[in-house]
Amino acid sequence: MRKKIWIPATLIAAAAVGFFGFLPGYVEGSMNQIDGKPLIAVSDEAKELHQTLTIVDLHSDSLMWDRDITERASRGHMDLPRLQEGNVALQLFSSVTKTPKGQNYDGNGADSDNITLLTVAQLQPVKTWNSLVERSLYHAEKLRAAVARQRVSVYNDRNLVPWFLVDDALGVAKIAEYHGPDAPPPDHPFPRGAMLTIEGLHNLEGKAANLDRLYDAGFRMAGLTHFFDNELAGSMHGLKKGGLTPFGRDIVRRMEAKGMIIDIAHLSHTGVAEVLAMATRPVVSSHGGVQATCKVNRNLTDDEVRGVAKTGGVIGIGYWDGALCSTDPRAAAKAMKHVRDLVGIQFVALGSDYDGATTVRFDTSQLVQVTQALMDEGFTTAEIRAVMGENALRVIRAGLVPRASAQ
Repeated sequence: MRKKIWIPATLIAAAAVGFFGFLPGYVEGSMNQIDGKPLIAVSDEAKELHQTLTIVDLHSDSLMWDRDITERASRGHMDLPRLQEGNVALQLFSSVTKTPKGQNYDGNGADSDNITLLTVAQLQPVKTWNSLVERSLYHAEKLRAAVARQRVSVYNDRNLVPWFLVDDALGVAKIAEYHGPDAPPPDHPFPRGAMLTIEGLHNLEGKAANLDRLYDAGFRMAGLTHFFDNELAGSMHGLKKGGLTPFGRDIVRRMEAKGMIIDIAHLSHTGVAEVLAMATRPVVSSHGGVQATCKVNRNLTDDEVRGVAKTGGVIGIGYWDGALCSTDPRAAAKAMKHVRDLVGIQFVALGSDYDGATTVRFDTSQLVQVTQALMDEGFTTAEIRAVMGENALRVIRAGLVPRASAQ
């Protein structure tokens, strides 16, 4: 009798070890890949220029995965050591709370969710298993804890720079002060920033009061939708792909008043037009491409590019196939060139979508690939500085000022 009980118990224990111990890492490793194709040859000139840039990446999904982002990982695209090697001054970290099964760019319902299984498998707090807002609050806690751990050990056994959370214009100014061509001599580690964003405000769970909770937790930019239609608006990947709802319009106004930047990535084309029409502050497209160089429905049309520029915002160009129809960094440079030629250099930025279930050519430690591609495309040094971070810093600094103070 004991033997009969012992055998099933052993099998259950082995299954649990496999599920909780190996599955999360396996899933991430299979979904966030580097394709291994040849990289661009990088010149000494590009390397020297790259080290003087103030680099800002508007989007990564690294907080979704079960690993310590202060430690170098053998999987994924980003962690703090690799951010330092890539000379990234400010990284925006997105909170992903729900994705549909069979996710695709053309049409997804909201009646399924891959992230629930992931939260359970990663042994996240039970309160995150059935609450989207709690998942985002957990991501905020996770990033704060990572920053705290890194601060304690930065001057000890790790050659890492001080890291801090950016949640106001003063934090952006600190990044600008210590990076770029006019930065002080590097006689001590330069600070690098992390900022919290949201991939789809379905995590409000239909309650405007949750926007306050998310703001208080440190979130400063948010996309209205992700891969499915929600209570605020239609997604470009949803079933109806409609425009803003009354609730969505209310949230847009609340975000502008609070100093939360509106992100139109993944929003339906009708929704994009409506946001751009009502926006009174700079709007961001945090990660994606342009249809002129890659005709995929998630990418921006020329009219949408003009609309974002009219608000004074920026367009973050990603590095994966869905944004570029390629993973070649030259394709990213060509998309950036199109935006520059259409509306001006001041509206171009970086939006990698690293660790967002994407396959790319290079990880964040190899961002000099973009610098070289821009040089090869004929961008001037001043234009490269603008694209790689100065444009994004300008928009973030302006966007984080609450309405009452924006005078």
